[in-house]
Amino acid sequence: MSATIIDGKSFAEGLRGRIATAVEAMKANGVHPGLAVVLVGNDPASEVYVGSKARQTVEVGMRSFEHRLPADVSQQELEALVARLNADPEVDGILVQLPLPAGLDAEPVIAAIHPDKDVDGLTHANAGRLANGAVGLVPCTPLGSMMLIRSVLPDLSGKEAVVVGRSNLVGKPIAQLLLAANATVTVAHSRTRDLPEVCRRADVLVAAVGRPEMIRGDYIKPGAVVIDVGINRIPAPERGEGKTRLVGDVAFQEAKEIAGAITPVPGGVGPMTIACLLANTLTAASLRRGLTPPTF
Repeated sequence: MSATIIDGKSFAEGLRGRIATAVEAMKANGVHPGLAVVLVGNDPASEVYVGSKARQTVEVGMRSFEHRLPADVSQQELEALVARLNADPEVDGILVQLPLPAGLDAEPVIAAIHPDKDVDGLTHANAGRLANGAVGLVPCTPLGSMMLIRSVLPDLSGKEAVVVGRSNLVGKPIAQLLLAANATVTVAHSRTRDLPEVCRRADVLVAAVGRPEMIRGDYIKPGAVVIDVGINRIPAPERGEGKTRLVGDVAFQEAKEIAGAITPVPGGVGPMTIACLLANTLTAASLRRGLTPPTF
């Protein structure tokens, strides 16, 4: 029997609806959440992504503040903009679109964002809050991945979870989230000995390694929940010369015959990222005013 396909697009749509309802309630109490997005240069993929963020921000009733800077902006000018946004009471969330153009150092820019407005969850302060179980802002992709996991497996107590990948953006934070949900967590990576055997222990397997279709069907425990965070573009000669297609870190056709539930690529974790960015903005707006954040 084939696995249940976890429809991230549909889940994200429902999440945005719940966010819009919460925004209306906040506005009725005199609070109008706002998200500032900073785009440096004119990378086509980043422009499309920022445009989508701005559109969805407005659609849920929030204010969208877009700041576009030339690729040759100085490090000091960029950090000065972040400082102004930190001080702006109308801005609840700040997101600096990555990657930055050559010549700019992203690390001090991210560090300059006030942790309470860090809706990407990338500052050291928010990483520390997550590790310590304190209230903070969680990176969007891990947050969305956890929502999808809980949609098919609400109780993670005592479950074996394996995360393949140890990045600060996805691997480490989702391991912390799984641990907080009382799962027994193993973080695996490229140097893990006998990776297939480690993966086969997992009731929940999260692939976030950035290698196309690395996780094969025989890595998966029958009935496991598989969350594929990878987005890889590979050649697709069957579509014509020079054509490509998107695949995840999991060999989907093999895995769906063994897993109990699985996210597709595209249409799985990807759509959750912007929705969780909006959820984080709402959380930030609440925490900055001493309000209890809505739960999603």
